[in-house]
Amino acid sequence: MSKRKILLVEDEEHLLKTIQLNLELELYLVIPATTGIDALKEFRKQSFDLIILDVMLPEMSGFDVCEEIRKENSTVPVLFLTAKASSEDRINGLKLGADDYLTKPFNLEELLLRVQILLKRSVVSVDKILDNYNFGSNHVNFVTYEIQGVNGEKREITKREIALLKLLIDKKGEVVSREEILDKVWGTDVYPSSRTIDNYILSFRKYFEPNQREPQYFHSIRGVGYKFTD
Repeated sequence: MSKRKILLVEDEEHLLKTIQLNLELELYLVIPATTGIDALKEFRKQSFDLIILDVMLPEMSGFDVCEEIRKENSTVPVLFLTAKASSEDRINGLKLGADDYLTKPFNLEELLLRVQILLKRSVVSVDKILDNYNFGSNHVNFVTYEIQGVNGEKREITKREIALLKLLIDKKGEVVSREEILDKVWGTDVYPSSRTIDNYILSFRKYFEPNQREPQYFHSIRGVGYKFTD
């Protein structure tokens, strides 16, 4: 099983290293960032299972970073870890889409426990995807790999096609980057080209779209990634 990946955003170097070390001792893969701009760059470059976010950061506040993340991803858990302890700051952070808010100074054991809870909750959320999914006149069975597409045509598709379908449908309405697709569908040991993913999307249009030239379900977002809409 691959390590859970955490984006840790903290501009105080000593605290950053302390938290990173303790998370790595818990066998998490930690990607550090010290500014809001760097945090967004890392977020857009790869997928994460959790984001730990300071508020008072150089260049761009943690609140602004969280707001940008939520425009692109509504599911990744965000934990604010900050010295801004007023009830107004806490409410603002939660309104912006954070899942938890822990103030400094904090108990390290409590932080690790909250991280564990948020990661467990996110796994349950992903696992709740239905075994079957219907959109338009189409049907997908994620267990048997069987689909029913346009004109009622039935066929069995590959395990990788099912994995990509599952990812896109789970993130319905969101743009899924090529990097996230490669990470979650192909894994780190295989490096297909963008053209390979394009071919999968073209296959989905052939299977499911009434008009392949004007797709209503599977969209390519030039230079960014792909999106499923129902």
